[in-house]
Amino acid sequence: MLATIIRRLLQTVVVMIVMSALVFGGIYLVGDPIAMMASPDATEAQREAIRQSLGLNLPVWHQYLIFVGKAIHGDFGNSFLTGEPAMKLILDRAPATLELAVVAMGISLLLGIPLGIRAGLKPQAVSSRAIMTGSVLGFSLPNFWVGLMLIMVFAVTLGWFPASGRGPTVALGPIRLSVLTLGGWASLILPAATIALAKCATIIRVTRAATREALPMDYIKFARAKGLSERRVLSVHLLKNILIPIVTVGGLEFGQVVAFAVVTESVFSWPGMGKLLIDSIINLDRPVVVAYLLLIVFFLVMLNLVVDIVYTVLDPRVRLDGRR
Repeated sequence: MLATIIRRLLQTVVVMIVMSALVFGGIYLVGDPIAMMASPDATEAQREAIRQSLGLNLPVWHQYLIFVGKAIHGDFGNSFLTGEPAMKLILDRAPATLELAVVAMGISLLLGIPLGIRAGLKPQAVSSRAIMTGSVLGFSLPNFWVGLMLIMVFAVTLGWFPASGRGPTVALGPIRLSVLTLGGWASLILPAATIALAKCATIIRVTRAATREALPMDYIKFARAKGLSERRVLSVHLLKNILIPIVTVGGLEFGQVVAFAVVTESVFSWPGMGKLLIDSIINLDRPVVVAYLLLIVFFLVMLNLVVDIVYTVLDPRVRLDGRR
């Protein structure tokens, strides 16, 4: 396993180099950041001075080599707008996005797994049909619409939760978390529920399919023939054997939430990485956009590696090198 992990890490280096070139080149072709930074009354000489100070007058390949040289030492450049290090701006927002993703996926798993098992055990029951109908709605409804409806009902009409913002936070070492305060949870519920609706629908369908596939297996029949209670059959024999597809989908969905929670963060003014990305794209803040995309690529690659390692824990027959 160690050799495989080292090989995957080396592959990650290659992926990061290729992605850095693609991302840097793609961002270079989008707009002119000087138009966003300079005053409308600025002269061409003033614009050129700003361009030279930022190194934007150099050929794109030269800019890329400078970027790579600095990135090797952990310097991904400074924001054009604030002058702060781009990676620092992103990492300052990361705890907000991560706690939103963790809570949303926690809700999805806590609801989706038992509902999916229920739908798989009795597919013709009225409750099972209702569960599957709800999962279709979860797939179909766009996140921004769900978020707006939740705000209208629970924030505006009922006044139970705040409509926007992150709420009070508590410092835990170098990071600040809102999940450690009641006010933070109140602000977190609506955006987390917005994301969880769609993710829960996915977990329900995957769990139902895995349950339907596992029920006819001999180990389930033998467990019931031994006289084990239905609860033990489901919690030990069934659940353990359907976890691999759930872990696969759960890992992918978690990565998507972290990387693409842009819409939800924008609707609820959640100060996470997604909202920072949108603001940076609008203002053509290239260093922040490039640093964000590279960080997300690295995160997704590492997440896939962690999921593969979890496979070997759940099922020792699964090997990271693809052999069983």
